[in-house]
Amino acid sequence: MIATYILQNTKGMYYIGSTSDLEKRLEKHKKGYSRFTKSKGPFKIVYREIYNNLAEAKKREYYLKSLKSRKFIEKLIERAAFV
Repeated sequence: MIATYILQNTKGMYYIGSTSDLEKRLEKHKKGYSRFTKSKGPFKIVYREIYNNLAEAKKREYYLKSLKSRKFIEKLIERAAFV
């Protein structure tokens, strides 16, 4: 499973990433291996999209990051909750 994902911490901060092994990557976030999430956790997964290859997932990750829009991310998460 290759995924682009969004994590959220208890203060409402978001982290966007992509990986070929989501469960393993989440464990790394929890253990502090990611520089960004290390001191800002705990995080929980609030959104994910599944892709056929890592290139597609990375493209989507970079697109979401390029928007720099909290509103867009929150609408994306909200819409996914109803699907």
